[in-house]
Amino acid sequence: MKKKTLYIIHGWTYSVEPWQKTLKSLEDSGIEIKMLNVPGLTKKSERIWTIDEYVNWADENIPDGSIALGHSNGGRILLNLCSKTPNKLKRLILLDSAGVYEPSKKRDILRTVSKLGAPLKKLPLLSKIYHKLIGASDYDHAPENMKKTLSNMLDSDKNLDLKKVTTPTTILWGEKDDVTPPRQAKALHKSLKNSTLKFFENWTHAPYISDPDGLASAILEVLKEKN
Repeated sequence: MKKKTLYIIHGWTYSVEPWQKTLKSLEDSGIEIKMLNVPGLTKKSERIWTIDEYVNWADENIPDGSIALGHSNGGRILLNLCSKTPNKLKRLILLDSAGVYEPSKKRDILRTVSKLGAPLKKLPLLSKIYHKLIGASDYDHAPENMKKTLSNMLDSDKNLDLKKVTTPTTILWGEKDDVTPPRQAKALHKSLKNSTLKFFENWTHAPYISDPDGLASAILEVLKEKN
């Protein structure tokens, strides 16, 4: 019997080492894993990336008719891919995914102040507060080009039309996720008409760290379904 292949696009991380326990469990269960190293993160790049460029990159690296999982920013990339090419994937798995735009007056004001007041960027405390508010906790650890890339990713959510995503989708989410909170999972489920949603009580935003075996089991359950 031919092995099932799962393509994974990780989130905003500079190493996929924390994924290894989950990946080994999946491989031991007979799943072939293709972890795609996101340019600029685990795969260095000096360029400033846009969401469209990441979508083109994903399209080139994932064969048509595949099953793909996106975690956090990786989910954002795959949602944009599926909105533009609805028949690209056989199944989409979203793991604590980014991509839900939530208007925030406080965030918009701080974004404007940040753009106008360059000296604010030199104040570590204000910078940390600002980037936490816009959902970019990894901002301070990023090289300069990736700070701009991350801003591009956050801005792209305004233009993502989730109703164009018709790919069969399974949404896996941690109830303890405080980066992309559970309300965003519910918003995704509501917008993605061909989706199912499963919450997991002990999962954080990174279940491959908080519950690697449980994550592997949840993914295997999805892969057992008829795709």
